[in-house]
Amino acid sequence: MLSPDSAAVVRATLPVVGDAIEQITATFYDDMFADNPELLRDLFNRGNQANGEQRRALAGSIVAFAAMLVNNPGERPDVMLARIAHKHVSLGVTPEQYNIVHKYLFGAIGEVLGEAVTPDVTAGWDEVYWLMAEALINLETRLYRETRRGIGRVWLRARVLERQRETRDVISLTLRPESPLSFRPGQYVSVAVPLPDGARQIRQYSLSSAPGRDDWRITVKRVYGDAGPDGEVSNRLHTDVEVGDELVVSAPFGEMTLADGDEPLLLASAGIGVTPMLSMVGHLAAVGSTRQVIVAHADRGAADHAHRDELIRLVGTLPGAVLHLWYERVDAVPGGVPAGPEPRAGLMDLTGVDLPEGVVAYLCGPLPFMRSVRTGLITRGVPASRINYEVFGPDLWLAEAD
Repeated sequence: MLSPDSAAVVRATLPVVGDAIEQITATFYDDMFADNPELLRDLFNRGNQANGEQRRALAGSIVAFAAMLVNNPGERPDVMLARIAHKHVSLGVTPEQYNIVHKYLFGAIGEVLGEAVTPDVTAGWDEVYWLMAEALINLETRLYRETRRGIGRVWLRARVLERQRETRDVISLTLRPESPLSFRPGQYVSVAVPLPDGARQIRQYSLSSAPGRDDWRITVKRVYGDAGPDGEVSNRLHTDVEVGDELVVSAPFGEMTLADGDEPLLLASAGIGVTPMLSMVGHLAAVGSTRQVIVAHADRGAADHAHRDELIRLVGTLPGAVLHLWYERVDAVPGGVPAGPEPRAGLMDLTGVDLPEGVVAYLCGPLPFMRSVRTGLITRGVPASRINYEVFGPDLWLAEAD
């Protein structure tokens, strides 16, 4: 909780800081990377820096946290903090790095706002920063402790046992990590890939297999585009990684995990967002679950639907499960795979799907898709607290989804 003096200062300056926060975060990253180029080369996602998504995500999280402190001082945005903490530990972020961030963030605040940054303003926002930082450090320390590997020590080697082409743009890689580590359905691992220019870039990929085995599986969609950084890791994995190669991966993390219990479930995904749902459905099948499960997936077409036959097969083994499909292009089903349910044409629309009382929803896919589905669920009376989601990349939804 903010001290009374700081709360008054932050409340008064929140509109000014909020209006300038994207300029502040842009200045922050520019200055920090100028002095510490290794952070951009080896830790931060160059693609998300180039397109501005990381800067907008940081801006949104800071403003959301500050607004919570002054408007709802008895509460804490646990969903937002947990999501950030899991991402940080998957990158090996350590407590000392918060001092680096503090130095350049407050330098950027002074540079952008100038004389408006009085000692009282600096003290108030300094308190905001360290309240957020300490909350994250505590969460991250707990997550590191759970891995039993030590703070920042998340990396291990994993050998590629199998490479499978799932669609034209998607491959799956089955990995054998050097140390047996368990994971929960819905979690992801980071993959650190060396690139031709000497950089080490890190990306997160959901574990698309069910837990309970020594092997892990990740599913990688190839990102096309110009020679920029957006698809540099996915293209490397598609073109250069073969069976027998070793990858450097993190321990599993991610807070969107399938909760135990008997509540009915809605697992809604689009495109490559099917991957955590596969892990969840696979787990339910492995334990012989009789929970009522609605699995809903949207894609461009049957030929673009990664793991389509596997999803159909797994749902078919669950006595309480039903599968709904939406394809933008309802074309012929590829030969040799189960026909599955008749797909609907167009984008996902759950209006005609019965939702049982007490349903718990899990969403994964492009941000516009999740916004649309979440809005529809809330309109139908599903509490926001029962709607969980996973975002691939910076979470630009933090401020509105918590």
